[in-house]
Amino acid sequence: MPSEIASKWTDEELNGESVSKKDLVSFLQESGNNEFLLTHKLNGKLANVAKTAKRPALVAAYHALFATKQFRSSDEESAADLKAKKPEESNADNQADNKQQQQQDLTPKYTKKVTKKGSGERCPSKGDRVSVFYTGMLEDGKVFDSNTTAKGRKTPTPLKFKVGTGQVIRGWDEGLMTMVQGEKARLTIQSEWAYGQRGNEAGGIPPNATLVFDVELVSID
Repeated sequence: MPSEIASKWTDEELNGESVSKKDLVSFLQESGNNEFLLTHKLNGKLANVAKTAKRPALVAAYHALFATKQFRSSDEESAADLKAKKPEESNADNQADNKQQQQQDLTPKYTKKVTKKGSGERCPSKGDRVSVFYTGMLEDGKVFDSNTTAKGRKTPTPLKFKVGTGQVIRGWDEGLMTMVQGEKARLTIQSEWAYGQRGNEAGGIPPNATLVFDVELVSID
């Protein structure tokens, strides 16, 4: 089981010049599990990844690492094994399965209940940078993660990332793109659009879990 990792830098440091892209990539490669690195395209030689990656994407990945708790463990599968597990679609049966899956993907796997109307005039579009406060719970109300409470002397800071690009779970991407700035809502997300059959043991999320998030869309950039 992966151990909890403490945040290394503040938002001010991440967005300043004191932390280089190479520092960020090195930390993410050492701390994130292989599935996280593949998702955020961070696997590969340190110098090459640091050269091609954009700072905003690295900062978003840094925040996403702590939001999803996809920390590295000693017994995880290698990146090569994860890639090899992706099935090759080469026959009619697989094509039929893909078509059925596409049809299922058109059906939303989440519900949204607005708890406070926002003051914004537009919803974020794919690729927009958003800032979000959230509290994540299991269906029984048990909180597994939140960024709304102060830690020590640090004031709460919203999670920042590019929405609609797969940096967070799909239920978040889809739900947040229906909100306006200042809006608060409760998103109830089925496992298919959350952590699926694998769950997230390090984050306290069991397999096939429906998750409930109280979210606030703080800003859209």
